[in-house]
Amino acid sequence: MRKVIIIGTRGSDLALVQATATEGLLRAAFPDVVFRREIISTTGDRRTDVSLADVAKAEGTFDKGVFIKELEEALADGSIDIAVHSLKDMPTVVDARFAMVATLERAPVRDVLLTKTGGGLAGLKPGAKVGTSSVRRAKQIEFLRPDLELLDLRGNVPTRVMKLAEHQDYDAILLAEAGLVRLGFLPEIAPDGDETVNHFPNVHATRLPESDFYPAAGQGAIGLEIRDGDADALAFAKAINHPATWAKATAEREFLRLLDGGCHTPVGVYSYLDGETIRLFARVFPDEGGTPRTGHATGTDPIKTAHELFHTLT
Repeated sequence: MRKVIIIGTRGSDLALVQATATEGLLRAAFPDVVFRREIISTTGDRRTDVSLADVAKAEGTFDKGVFIKELEEALADGSIDIAVHSLKDMPTVVDARFAMVATLERAPVRDVLLTKTGGGLAGLKPGAKVGTSSVRRAKQIEFLRPDLELLDLRGNVPTRVMKLAEHQDYDAILLAEAGLVRLGFLPEIAPDGDETVNHFPNVHATRLPESDFYPAAGQGAIGLEIRDGDADALAFAKAINHPATWAKATAEREFLRLLDGGCHTPVGVYSYLDGETIRLFARVFPDEGGTPRTGHATGTDPIKTAHELFHTLT
């Protein structure tokens, strides 16, 4: 077994926090192995001047593929051994040269609405401007509040929060709860009453229940990708895998795969475990607009449960 392993990560604040968590678990499990970090700049990180869809079109990939291309290139040429990803950024079908082999324990999965006025989604005035780069989030806003105006919003988490707090372009923005918690903007457990963002007392936070505002497949989970056939990297990654998170993420991502959906597809899906039973829920938005299809399925096998849910919605 190799004694030096290189961990690859993007350079954003959130990516570095996720890499640190991964390295901490690996070092605890393998104290005699040296784990080094390689920070890799991706196209998605460099091009924040245009929408994800436009960047992806120029690169010939799906929307969130602009965040993983360079990491996979580094895996392929041996520059890194394990790539750390936000699982929701990953395609459901990985290039045959690589394998997604483990997930860390999941952070909160909800989306969070940040506003200047408080009151959540219902508190926004008609015509209020909501910033997001996610098609899934945009479709759900259109469904729940068609009177709001949607604007594209790019940048890392701190930049987005600052754009809301210090500029007049947006009345509200949508972000993943996991990122806000990992970066210290919100506590893991929501307080009673009105909640504001740490360091930004004029920004109010409303954590949107999954049953009302469906998250992305794999949201809140950190995924570990390796070169296919790399036995050492596989052993390291599997040692820190969180089985419950892996089971839920597998069901969610398999459902998305069956829909032939990439990270740009307007699909919300979430799951939870009830003992050994997986309960899987999804909301699928038609491309042409209109009322989404909603369904759920239960089972003990993640793949079979995803197939059952797929068949109820098609």
